[in-house]
Amino acid sequence: MPQIKIRGVETDTIRKLSNQLIDELAQLTLSPKDDFTLEVMNSTYILNGEVVPGYPFIEVAWFDRGQELQDLAAQIITRLINEAGYPSVDIMFTILEKQRYYENGEHY
Repeated sequence: MPQIKIRGVETDTIRKLSNQLIDELAQLTLSPKDDFTLEVMNSTYILNGEVVPGYPFIEVAWFDRGQELQDLAAQIITRLINEAGYPSVDIMFTILEKQRYYENGEHY
């Protein structure tokens, strides 16, 4: 169920690295690949009243898997985004609570 939202990276770039990204994260977390959602969010960045180029910002929402796995996931994401030509990337993890996450009206 990890949900990955990406801003500041071209959709085609994410499309090309999506299989490897999900494969590596699924292997790391021991989760089925179809549990992941990957969303590219089109954003407009503004600075001082002007539209400016964005920067890679990736948000991962998932259930707590501990600091070590979170660090390894961040390293996988960073490596792949760097290899795609983006020298810098910010990543934010949001930890979901099972009793607050519902699927079809039922919490985990």
